[in-house]
Amino acid sequence: MRNSTDFSPLYRSFIGFDHLAGLIDKASRADKQSSYPPYNIELLAEDQYRITMAVAGFSEEDIDIESKDNSLIIVGIKQAATTSKLDSSKGQRQFIHQGIAERNFERKFQLGEHVKIIGAFMKDGLLHVDLERKIPEALKARKIAINGKSLLSGDS
Repeated sequence: MRNSTDFSPLYRSFIGFDHLAGLIDKASRADKQSSYPPYNIELLAEDQYRITMAVAGFSEEDIDIESKDNSLIIVGIKQAATTSKLDSSKGQRQFIHQGIAERNFERKFQLGEHVKIIGAFMKDGLLHVDLERKIPEALKARKIAINGKSLLSGDS
């Protein structure tokens, strides 16, 4: 049975946030993403974030990062396995124990408004994606002077 929450009381005081109900519904769906590969999300400074993803066994060529419609999509597709010295006659690697999961993955992150990807780099088997929220000047809070005149009524 699916738990449903009614957010309609919030709509009485929050104007223009209709899309949040859709985002919350999308996040609570039963078809959750897998937990592979594991990742961290860090707050580096005010409005600066870093997603760190464990991608052991993947090279930069195996990973595709795309930003689309306020979403960050990271896809890892492992290229054909290289030939091992242990079993070169069959042309495949032969493991005695395989604890490093080199399976393909797709991980999606929903980005807030005005969050942009600054860059990405790999180090020590970890993929780092840096993000920053830059609010345009027109949308930042500003003081409104009270001077007794209305620009709309033609007072000058």
